[in-house]
Amino acid sequence: MTTKLPAVGTTIFTVMSALAAEKNAVNLGQGFPDFGCDPALLQAVTDAMAAGHNQYPPMPGILPLRNAIVSKIEALYGHRYSAADEITITAGATQAIITAVLAVVRPGDEVIVLEPCYDSYVPNIELAGGTVVRVPLTPGTFRPDFDKIAAALTPKTRAIIVNTPHNPSATVWTDAEMRRLDDLLAPTEVLVIADEVYEHMVYAPQRHESAARYPGLAARSFIVSSFGKTYHVTGWKVGYVAAPAPLTAEFRKVHQFNVFTVNTPMQHALAQFMADPAPYLELPAFYQHKRDLFATGLAKTRLKLLPSEGTYFQCVDISAVSSLSESEFCLWLTGEIGVAAIPLSAFYGDGFDQRVVRFCFAKKDETLNAALERLARL
Repeated sequence: MTTKLPAVGTTIFTVMSALAAEKNAVNLGQGFPDFGCDPALLQAVTDAMAAGHNQYPPMPGILPLRNAIVSKIEALYGHRYSAADEITITAGATQAIITAVLAVVRPGDEVIVLEPCYDSYVPNIELAGGTVVRVPLTPGTFRPDFDKIAAALTPKTRAIIVNTPHNPSATVWTDAEMRRLDDLLAPTEVLVIADEVYEHMVYAPQRHESAARYPGLAARSFIVSSFGKTYHVTGWKVGYVAAPAPLTAEFRKVHQFNVFTVNTPMQHALAQFMADPAPYLELPAFYQHKRDLFATGLAKTRLKLLPSEGTYFQCVDISAVSSLSESEFCLWLTGEIGVAAIPLSAFYGDGFDQRVVRFCFAKKDETLNAALERLARL
């Protein structure tokens, strides 16, 4: 049988998590917390189930949750979406992204991805029959290179996938960069898939510049976010997409057949929990503490810290520690030092190796301290 995805194997996240378990290593590879969510959120799920919210919800998601999302986006970014026609609840952000791609990308269409990029983007485009156009972010700084993006635009370009705050590099696009993107796309019909799942993890003095802030970008964007990331419940797999009504109509055509609806009691719980904005407004301070704790410990090693402006990731340059490739270093680090990390080369189609690996600091302080004790040997 001929495979539709010949280049796809087991993801690096699965490989490294399995190796971490085998070696009893501290797993700072895969991006998920090792601590619980707010007990009030769990209670809200229990209450929703007890209240009988256990059958199919409406296909786009329950209206109270969509209304809450509308209010949040308007308060934070100044753009008001229609809950009825422009917000869709999804089974996590990864499902949201593939649904957006399948909704608008036709065979032969070109889609620009900015490398290094999250590993689902390229297979999504290939499944839609599109052509992947890889444009590198600037090595070392991971800032967008707009000359290269402009050169990649052709009459066949259907969309560009933009991720800020950025996984894996932890960079955050500036207002000037978002405006440059807006100006670049203004004369085109190119759509934007804006992966903003780390929107509430941005550290001073940066702020999250959502595509929703910019009328020109908002008019052409599917904006994707994740309750799993924001509320420490990645296993719930609940997210959402905000998009103009014509794009949402196309999105829902695919959504209703690839997932149809999303977990009902979780939706009711999230709608109730969102009434208080404090949990997401206080999230930057919560994670900045962890970032700074981890960075302070890493500074005592020969690893060179790269800026972590957002997300819950810290990238480091390994050049002063080892001559191994990124992948070989991560295998050695897991087996010999007892800490798992992810090579940035895994986020490039050609395996570009710049001697940088990624740690996840979305962990209990004691987990981070345990990892730092081991990393002190470097």
